[in-house]
Amino acid sequence: MLKSVCMVVAAAMLVVNVVVPPAAAAMGCGTVVSYLNSCIPYVTDRGPLGGCCNGVEALYAAADTAADRQSICNCLQSVASSYTAVNFGKAAELPARCGVNIPYKISPSTDCAKVQ
Repeated sequence: MLKSVCMVVAAAMLVVNVVVPPAAAAMGCGTVVSYLNSCIPYVTDRGPLGGCCNGVEALYAAADTAADRQSICNCLQSVASSYTAVNFGKAAELPARCGVNIPYKISPSTDCAKVQ
C-alpha cells in the first residue's frame, strides 16, 4: 500500500508538479495520491493508462491557486525522490496524454517554488 501511495505521489508530481508554502498548503499528499492512484500501473510500466486521466484532470481542476499547485509539486517531489520504480518519462507525458495543458515541465528537477 505504501509503495502504491509513493508511486501515485510521484505520478502526481509529474502530472501536475505543483507546490505550496506549508502555511498555504490547501491540498495534502493524501488527497494528491487519491487523485492519482489509478496512474500507478502506467507510470511504473505495469499496465495501461486506464482511468488515470480522470484523476489527472480532477487534480488539475482542484489545484485552483499557486499555493495548491506548489503544495502538490512539493508532495510529489518528496515521494518521487525516495522511489526508483517510476518511469519519469511516462509521468512527464501524462498532462499531454490526458489533454491537460500546464505551463511548466513535469520533472523531479522542477523548482516548485517557481510554480504559479
